[in-house]
Amino acid sequence: MLCKCVHVLSAVGVAAVLCSPTSALAQASLGTAQSFAVLGGSTVTNTGATVLTGDLGVSPGAAIVGFPPGIVTGTTHAADAVALQAQNDLVTQYNALTSAACSADLTGQDLGGMTLTSGVYCFDTSAGLTGILTLDAQGNDSATFIFKTGSTLTTAAGSSVSLINGGNPCGVAWRIGSSATLGTTTSFIGNLIALTSITLTTDANIVGRALARNGAVTLDDNNISFVACAVGGGPPPVPTLATWAVIALLGLLALAGLTTLRRRQALPGQPGL
Repeated sequence: MLCKCVHVLSAVGVAAVLCSPTSALAQASLGTAQSFAVLGGSTVTNTGATVLTGDLGVSPGAAIVGFPPGIVTGTTHAADAVALQAQNDLVTQYNALTSAACSADLTGQDLGGMTLTSGVYCFDTSAGLTGILTLDAQGNDSATFIFKTGSTLTTAAGSSVSLINGGNPCGVAWRIGSSATLGTTTSFIGNLIALTSITLTTDANIVGRALARNGAVTLDDNNISFVACAVGGGPPPVPTLATWAVIALLGLLALAGLTTLRRRQALPGQPGL
């Protein structure tokens, strides 16, 4: 009977882990792409006094234009082994973000004026931002915000993304199904990962990264930096299992073990269970 109870308790714990709607954080790594502020697939082209805090790279293309006058604080990699590996790791992260289950479908809605908590927000086609998008971490420094579009992302001039009540800018990920365009003076937060291309118009800035898999990254007097992220500039994690469910499972297994021990102590003459 005791063994049956132990099995039931264990099954309940496993079910809690697998079925809970609450999401915990399982790190989906950018790998070697983590050190890049900008990574392009075909070309990277800059106009004006852009500043990149981090590495700059392109692969499989080799063209990097406009540095200088643009400034790179890290290392530049054009069609070398480092840039190729970074692109391979970027594919892994892109696919991990793609597989994240949607917690809300925002198709047809403008992100401007919204206040969102941690979750995975999906658009069947394009997404737009006009005005201010507020991301509320609710005091959780590991809060995760993932945005997935079927096609494009476009921000209007002067738009912004604001992260409040804790959080980490690199806990924000934008998985773009085709290309992204940030309007003039946009103030953006997160790792911007596009299947095709990324265009930053004049004075659009990112706290995070601009990473394009296949196409070009086009810059114009921009500032891109992930130094405001936590130590290591970690990539956005993908929600998988519930933290409280893991704790519950451990507690149930500990309870089952304690029950077995007490049973044996109460019946010293009985064979082990």
